[in-house]
Parts: sequence; structure tokens; C-alpha cells
Amino acid sequence: MKRYLYLILLIIFFYCSDKNKHYHPIKFNQKFNSTKELNEVESKIWFTKDVLLDSIPGISLNRAYDSLLSNIKVKKEIIVAVLDTEIDINHEDLEGKFWVNLDEIPNNGIDDDNNGYIDDLNGWNFIGNSKGKNIIYSSLECVRIIQLFSEKFADKKQDEIAESQKKEFQTYQDAIKYYNQKLKVIQADKEYADFLYNGYPAAKKALKHIFPKENYNTKSLDSLYNLYKIENKKLANHAYFLSDFIKYDLSEEWINNYRKGVINKIDKTYNLDYFDRLDIDSFPNNINFKSYGNKHISNNINEFYHGTLIAGLIAAKRENNIGIDGISENIKIMPIAISSNGEENDKDIALAIKYATDNGAKVINMSFGKNFSLHKEWVFEAIKYAEKNDVLIVSSAGNSSYNLNEFNNYFPIDNISNNEEISDNFLLVGSSSSSLNKELMSYYSNYGNIDVDLFAPGQKIYTTMPKNKYKFDSGTSLSSAITSGVAALIYSYYPELKASQVKKILMDSGLEFSIEVKTPTKENKNNTTPFNKLSKSGKILNAYNALIMADSISMLNK
Repeated sequence: MKRYLYLILLIIFFYCSDKNKHYHPIKFNQKFNSTKELNEVESKIWFTKDVLLDSIPGISLNRAYDSLLSNIKVKKEIIVAVLDTEIDINHEDLEGKFWVNLDEIPNNGIDDDNNGYIDDLNGWNFIGNSKGKNIIYSSLECVRIIQLFSEKFADKKQDEIAESQKKEFQTYQDAIKYYNQKLKVIQADKEYADFLYNGYPAAKKALKHIFPKENYNTKSLDSLYNLYKIENKKLANHAYFLSDFIKYDLSEEWINNYRKGVINKIDKTYNLDYFDRLDIDSFPNNINFKSYGNKHISNNINEFYHGTLIAGLIAAKRENNIGIDGISENIKIMPIAISSNGEENDKDIALAIKYATDNGAKVINMSFGKNFSLHKEWVFEAIKYAEKNDVLIVSSAGNSSYNLNEFNNYFPIDNISNNEEISDNFLLVGSSSSSLNKELMSYYSNYGNIDVDLFAPGQKIYTTMPKNKYKFDSGTSLSSAITSGVAALIYSYYPELKASQVKKILMDSGLEFSIEVKTPTKENKNNTTPFNKLSKSGKILNAYNALIMADSISMLNK
């Protein structure tokens, strides 16, 4: 019966629509193969463009606003919970775009609405304590696993482990292996940071007699390198260093901050003797203990910027001639801080999903991921709780170039070991680029037609930064944010739709591309795969098509 209903919906989608009956879904001609060079303006808004009208594989958002949405009214303002770092709630392009808890009296030290969170006027910070102290550097999840099981399994071998504990033991062993790999990387980063930190003043000093006013540029430094690279290699290397310093737009401040960050990660994030929850949560392995966190969701924007990137893409004010345009004007952001420099705690993830659900969020954006999950059962239960309350969760697929069909250790996820999904309200989103060629899938994006539901633009996206700044950034985090924004856009016009329906709309209405894209492996660096084989839907998000399909399904529901 479900199969026949689905076919009926597709027929309605492709052949009719109520309010938009003269509009037809975009169909991509696979013979169309063009990579357009983006100008300065286009590069900042490319993801909003249309593949047929603009020759850019965006999400056809502008086309939707110019035609479909020009004559219909918004029915509801939608709350999108952003589970991320702290967010700059005073950003010029996000003014008035944050959820307000009307049942809470600000700053009176009382839990007025009896939801368990004191003075949560705009959201909640799960990585702080009641005194306002926050975690800036949290542990890796593999570190938490090693800390939890080391007393039980240290120096033990497989044949010494009871059958009932073998699964835990294997997780412990995998965590140690992964930790050692990551430790080598951070130690190499420390060496590079020290090289930059010590190399810059040394290079300046060595060239002082040649450039007493330090009025050099890349051209003069490159000439100096070529002049001395044989007879004075040390001096040539100093010239080479300063040339790169200018070429890659480095600064002493950047070098100092980079080195400081690496040192803090070694001292805390990667430190097996550092317990990140010590001053925050008295019972980190007890999901029922919830008396931690604080109201401060914007205090550490000097340390964190990621949440502001995400919030701006989803909900920055449109057409105010400032910065960027978010996906929709009819969105309020609910900031929920669970991320810092390190990896998210499963307890925070689970409680944050429940907080967002209980406080009216219709969409939850989770732009983070990790390779281990200590308490994934808590997260699964929270996802099911959101499903029961008809809340859509959109999550990023990760930036490790993994084929998740083969590498099944990526979290959060909505299935167990590539088996049946636990819910029908969870979307995992990969990243696409502006190139209609072998680079259509972003080189860093995870993929796989078992776990990844669809793709959305995520490469070189222009968005908001703390303190009224803006920048280009890349990652599946941005793909997730754009998808969350489109989901909220649909809800604002069709609030009666169910989370499972919106999930299917986003997947089924996308544009399918069969272009061969790069999927290098260890065995074959030139390996390619048809793009439509890299996700469950085989498609890239398309707002125009999604709104037409939403209208059709809404009509059928009446």
C-alpha cells in the first residue's frame, strides 16, 4: 500500500500543483556539462543559484523566491535549534533572529517555566557549569573511552576477556589505536607550530641587513632565494619562509594563536590524565543527572566561531544590504552549546536534542561528528524522542573522505552497523561544490549510499563570523545548515507536514547527477564513481523542487 501511495505522490509532484500549477520541477539534462568560472559576486551566493538558469549547481533558492514564493503567504515562524559552539547573538546580520523563551523571566535565578534550566532565555549551554565556567578544550571521544575502560582492560589480552565484555574490550582497543594515530598528527602540528613561531623572528632578523625597513614582497624574496639557494642555503631558506608568510597571508597573531591552540590540545584534548567534565558535570556517565550547564550561549565568541557560521547561513536577515542572506526570514535560531575545541559528549548531544524538542524546535541542526560514540544508545533514544514529537534532525556527514559504506564508525548516525534505520526523522548530508565535473562532490566529504541521505552545497560558502565579520568556509557542516534552512523554509509555508514527509521531500525532490566524480582509494587514486551512487537519494538538495513537492503533498493531506 505504501508503495502505491508513494507512486501517487510522485505523479502529483511531476504533473500538478495547487498554488503553483504552472510551475514544473526542474529536470537536469545529464548531457549538460559545464563548469562556470564564478565572479566575485557569484562566488558569495553560488549555492543559491540554479543549474539551468545560471549553469551553477546550487539549490535554486533564488528561483524559488522569484517565482514560487512571490504570491503565497508564510503560515508560521519556524524554530531551528543549532547544536554547536556558542553563537554571537549580537551579530549585525542576526539581529532579532534568536528564539526567546517567553515563559522565562530573564536573570532572576529562578527556573520560571520549570523545565530544569534556570534563566534559559535564548537557549542553553551544556558545556558549562552553574558558576559560568565553560569548557574551551574538551577531550576526544577516544580519550573518554580509554579513561573509562583502562582500569578494567589495561594490559589485558583478548583471551583474558570474558565473553560478555569482549565488545567493550574491542572498543577500547580501537580507541587506543585511533588515539595513537591522532597523537602523531597533533605532535607533527606542534613541530610545525614551533617552526613557524621560531622561524618568523629568525627570518626577519637574518634579512634585516638586506631589508632594514622590512619593505620586501614575494617578488623580491623569491629573487633573493634564487640568488642565494646554492652559496648561502640558510639565508635562502629565510627568504623562502618570509615569501610563504606573505603568500599565505599569515600574521604573528595567527602563528601565536595556532601554536597556543596546538599546545592546549596536547595538554587537554589529547591528554589521558585530563578529565574535561570535572568542574562541569558530577556524573558524566549518568544520563539522568541533568543539573549542569548555564544560560551563557555567547560568552566565548573569541574562542569559538563555528556556531555563528551555521546560524548565519540558516537565518541571517535577508535583503538588508548587510553581509549575507540566510535561507529564510521566517526562522528563529535556538542556540544550544555542546561543542568546543575537541569532541562532543554523547550526554550533551542527547540532552540537547530533548531540550530543543521540548522547547518548540521544528528542525535540529547538528553540524559535528566523531569516530567513536561512548553512549550512542543515549543519542538513539533522543533521536527517537524527537521523532515521536515530529522534529526533523539534520546532521553533517563528516569531512574525512570516508566511504561510510565501508567505514561505519561515524557518529551521530541513525542506524546500527549499516542495518535498518532506528527512525525516520534523521538526515545525513554530504557536501557538493560549484563544479559540474569530477569535483562535484567536495574532496573532503564523506559519502555512501547506506548512511548519507543526500548532498547539498558546502564548499567555499560565504557566511557570518563573530563580531560582525564574514568569511568563506567549507565543510559538510555548511551543507547541513543549508539543508536545515530549506527544511524550515518548507515548514514555514506547510507547517502541517510531518518530519518524515519533509525528510522524503528533501531527498526525493533533489536533482540527480550521474556525472563521474573523484572517489580516490588507496589502491586507485584515479577512481571515480557516478555521483548518484554516493548517497541514498543520489541527489543534491533543490529548494525549488522541494517546495513544489511540499505543495503537492500538502494538497493530498487535505
